[in-house]
Amino acid sequence: MSPWMRKIHKWIGLLIGLQLVLWMCSGFVMSLLDAEKVRGREFRAPIAAKKPWPSDAVPVSRALVGAREAPQTISTGWLVDRPVYRLASEKSTYLIDARNGQRIELDATLAQRVAEASYRGPGKATLAELAEHSLETRAHEGRVWRVAFSDAEDTTVYLSLQGDVLEHRNSTWRLFDVFWMLHIMDYSGRQDFNNPLVVSAAIGGFWLALSGIWLLFTSFSLADFIPKRWRGTRSLMVHAPDGSRLRSLRVHSGDTVFAALAQQGLQLPSNCGGGQSCGLCEVRVRGAAPAATAADRALLAPSRIEAGCRLACNLKLDRNLDIEVRGGGELGAAHEAQVESVRALSPFLREVVLLPRDKPGPEYRPGSFIQIHVPPYKMGKHQIDAPQEHHSAWSGLHLPTQWISGALLRRSYSLSAPVQQTDGRLTLLVRFCHGKQGAKNHPPGKGSAYVFGLKPGDKLQYSGPFGEFTIRHGEHEKVFIGGGAGMAPLRAMVRDLLESGASEPVHFWYGARTATDAPYVDEMEALAARFGNFSWQLVLSDEPGGAHPSGMVHEAVREGLLKSHPDLQTCDFYLCGPPPMLTATRAMLKKLGVQDDQVAFDDFKI
Repeated sequence: MSPWMRKIHKWIGLLIGLQLVLWMCSGFVMSLLDAEKVRGREFRAPIAAKKPWPSDAVPVSRALVGAREAPQTISTGWLVDRPVYRLASEKSTYLIDARNGQRIELDATLAQRVAEASYRGPGKATLAELAEHSLETRAHEGRVWRVAFSDAEDTTVYLSLQGDVLEHRNSTWRLFDVFWMLHIMDYSGRQDFNNPLVVSAAIGGFWLALSGIWLLFTSFSLADFIPKRWRGTRSLMVHAPDGSRLRSLRVHSGDTVFAALAQQGLQLPSNCGGGQSCGLCEVRVRGAAPAATAADRALLAPSRIEAGCRLACNLKLDRNLDIEVRGGGELGAAHEAQVESVRALSPFLREVVLLPRDKPGPEYRPGSFIQIHVPPYKMGKHQIDAPQEHHSAWSGLHLPTQWISGALLRRSYSLSAPVQQTDGRLTLLVRFCHGKQGAKNHPPGKGSAYVFGLKPGDKLQYSGPFGEFTIRHGEHEKVFIGGGAGMAPLRAMVRDLLESGASEPVHFWYGARTATDAPYVDEMEALAARFGNFSWQLVLSDEPGGAHPSGMVHEAVREGLLKSHPDLQTCDFYLCGPPPMLTATRAMLKKLGVQDDQVAFDDFKI
């Protein structure tokens, strides 16, 4: 349950966090605005002293002569300089001139005079106009008279149809009103403190607090609070996939297998550092495996779980365990290599060729990956060289002047060429993770920034190779579908197949945004011309109407190959690319009836 809870907690936290920022910012802005201006008092005339009632006023009985219905209340007052009786009934309110007993109809000229009497600023009044109910008069129902003044604050005076001054509004109030709307989350009426959005935000904040407390406690175990010397020890037998024993360890009870192996110098592959989010630290438990956790079910295939595979970062040592680890003896090894060349294939894709100190063996097969050891470093954008033709793409990135990585990291990169065809060199295809394009001072990915800063002659360390993304040799037709940096393992597999004499049909469909973003296009076209059983198709999502199919690569391969294929059950599929592309392609294949055991994929565990 933890991975799903973390994901829900993260997204609800983002929504609530954005609203908290809005509450804080709107409250701050409202506190800075002049309260007198917001209340409309800056240019509002003070209430005049009460005038004595004129002696020549007609009696109330005469004022009632023209009444259409018996009033419920009668009051006296002044309309500018005219004494009036105000007669109010259930349905209406109207004014009677107290000097002549005639009913007063408030027209535009009189409304303007009333507005001017309530105003003491420098502006000139425009002719009054009848206006419908609006946000500026939301506290009052019905139509109103509106009189605008030509001052710096764009003051507007609103009057009722009976001549009462209702509101003085100005530009400061209007600005305040926008932030008030954001503050109380009432985007329609701007006055309801208990609207559904506010209630939902409050409930969401309460849930966020409770789920955060729950996640905090689930991130610890009882063993974390007990000194190791009090916990006792357990036996951990570590085997390679071929059954050979690698280590026999005594480890502290309560530790995870991932932490216990790391303490003994056996570092399992991981992009998340044991955070239960990448799935690279998979191990297989021999014998009866403990129950799978939510993290296991989220990141491992059901068939792998059934076979006893578990995430080492989530596997507690509460009993003696026998496990198999991928990579065997490579887990404890760190290899040295020198950067031989760095070549920009597209604005944000680079080919990095490494010359290992020790000659690679057969375990460096197409589809496998190595983990580059990224040391702590400090670097700036000036250390990343870009060819002249890529300057326009890089100019759209607003990278910080300098960024720092303060701890040793490991980042996984697939081999993009068979080592047998490169005289033992390791060829990597690395994408620069720059974050959102146009974002200000967005720090790039720590691993990709380090690799993009490498120069020929630099030395580095790596572990591996690792991975189980492999070619199933045989005469089955093979369909490769990729995108982005997914070109790397697929290219290595295709080249290995063709150069080793494979005779079955081999198809490679690769998706990119534009032709500039696609690497190795000339190479793939040359292979297609050289090998009659190989077909290559580039799909461009952002360049419709050109020489290449447009749209999403999974849709293009469905329409261009799979929809008319006579027997998809005789095909093997190999997928690699960005997670959204991978998810969409797998769903498309399933819809076409392709079985899971026909599909091999590498999602880079991101």
